[in-house]
Amino acid sequence: MFVPRSLKVKKTSDSPQVPKKCKVSVEGVEGTADPICPVTETPNDIAETCIQKDPVEITVNTATDKPTKGDILCTEPEEPAGEDSQNEDPVKSFKKSQRWPEPGEPVCVMCGRYGEYICDSTDNDVCSLECKASHLSSMGKGLVADILSRSQSTGDKLSQTTLPAMNNAVDGQEQEYSYKEDDFISSLTEEQVQQVKRELGIVTDGQDVFRPIIEFEHCRFPPVLSKNLSQAGYEAPTPIQMQMIPVALIGRDVVASADTGSGKTVAFLLPVVIRALERKTRRTPSSPAGLILTPTRELAIQIERQVKELVMGLPNMRTALLVGGMPMPPQLHRLKQSIKIIIATPGRLLEIFKQKAVQLNGVKTVVVDEADTMLKMGFQQQVLDILEEVPKERQTLLTSATIPLATEQLAARLTQDPVRITIGDKNQPCADIRQIVLWVEEPSKKKKLFEILSDRKLYQPPVVVFVDCKLGADLLCEAVQKVMVLKTVAIHSDKTQHERNRILKGLLDGDFEVVISTGVLGRGLDLVNVKLVVNFDMPSNMDEYVHQIGRAGRLGHRGTAITFLNNNHKRLFLQVVNRVKPTGSQLPPQVLNSPYLVEQQRREKRQRKEDTVVTKENLLDIIRKHDRSTVRK
Repeated sequence: MFVPRSLKVKKTSDSPQVPKKCKVSVEGVEGTADPICPVTETPNDIAETCIQKDPVEITVNTATDKPTKGDILCTEPEEPAGEDSQNEDPVKSFKKSQRWPEPGEPVCVMCGRYGEYICDSTDNDVCSLECKASHLSSMGKGLVADILSRSQSTGDKLSQTTLPAMNNAVDGQEQEYSYKEDDFISSLTEEQVQQVKRELGIVTDGQDVFRPIIEFEHCRFPPVLSKNLSQAGYEAPTPIQMQMIPVALIGRDVVASADTGSGKTVAFLLPVVIRALERKTRRTPSSPAGLILTPTRELAIQIERQVKELVMGLPNMRTALLVGGMPMPPQLHRLKQSIKIIIATPGRLLEIFKQKAVQLNGVKTVVVDEADTMLKMGFQQQVLDILEEVPKERQTLLTSATIPLATEQLAARLTQDPVRITIGDKNQPCADIRQIVLWVEEPSKKKKLFEILSDRKLYQPPVVVFVDCKLGADLLCEAVQKVMVLKTVAIHSDKTQHERNRILKGLLDGDFEVVISTGVLGRGLDLVNVKLVVNFDMPSNMDEYVHQIGRAGRLGHRGTAITFLNNNHKRLFLQVVNRVKPTGSQLPPQVLNSPYLVEQQRREKRQRKEDTVVTKENLLDIIRKHDRSTVRK
């Protein structure tokens, strides 16, 4: 049986309780950091903390709840004998009893050991009761020193009514929030606002669109959230954040398109966190307030990590990560902790929902990240099934770097009076990425890749190489290792989630020089240290091309993307020319002079004529052209 990652031990009021003994050895309160002996909760969910100067034997009489003479006590109600209590391991009291984490496992915020439990007050990972108490003390919520000094100075015994009051004081940090346009933004003239939007490439479509912010301070976030933003490195908002945050904060539905690496994640996370903080969400404690859907496990893990950075120290803000490839029992147990935000892949969420382990009737905000992928045939039905279980009064946020016409049409059905936000040229590659398109025949691809990895000007490790199949990734990985003698690894969907987490961590830490990947790394991931991407196999469509080369330029950093092209990709020649040529990148003459490109351009021109819309301005021209064609016949 799995070990639940929670420090909360709930008992029924009629559960039999017997005195238990424990040995603690700590130094005095004044001095260096000392071992602390916190204990599990009593039937009223009250946590007590004790600190002793000398090794002593501690007991408690649970019938009277009075400590024995001389010392503050720790109580631990004993579980009735049964199958669950026999299988469940006891919560570890000291950090020295905990093991070190494996790659991809949660890490204790205090000592770095395996974060087997989750602190119920801060939602951070801890390894033991000792680290929980130390963590709460560092956050100013443990009040250990205050309890001890009060008990030593007055000699009064700590009553059970004291700690609930403390918990209420902590909960009292939660305040109602409503977005109000800052005075500075309101003082701007309409011409100034339009000029700012033009310079930043912000295009909006919708009714009553709020003006963009210039700084995060203009949102007047709660102090804890503002502090977390600053500590996470978000100093100034990006264009998508400037416009999307105020629109989403007032509850409007949004369909947003912006370059890869432009900060879309924080743009939708901040409104989700704010809505989850609302007190009225407590009416449905079994349902989360926010739901974020992503296409890949790696992206979900990354988003949850960013959420935890933003909600640290906020009261009762717990998150749950529901993705495949990981054991389900810990995820099911996590859902019992009054979760506020769920980050999930559609398949695992539906699987858990069918077991009735989660309710979605209290969800207020739904985010569909990488909407173009999520609303395609692969995920479309799963996403629609999930949205059927969410209240119709929800707020829906759809984001992606590319939103094709078909996705926009479906998005219109899923949203209510949405605001459409586009940053820069729609569905175009990021301007910070230098694109190099090379004509390389299939037999010469490996040789060309080896030349790039040997070129001092181009080769900047780590390098991500995208291929179109899992077998190709493994074979190319072996070839690069053998010929180039570089630290190379392959990642694809046949790898276990543990291996994929280890590889992704190694990529971010610089442990690998070359990573051969299928599309699992192609969307959403912040590979901030990657400066070079090679499309060994051209993606099947240009939207995937835009996302894959986007791994090379994140948040304003420059990057290079090299793509191998040949006649196997002839159906994409026109799209390549339309998306790559406007950026100033050179295209191989084999593409520009290709008869396939000429034929595709002719078809496009003919299609435009057929799709001409009749208006008052062009009606006479259409009649004249029709008359000329009739005379010729």
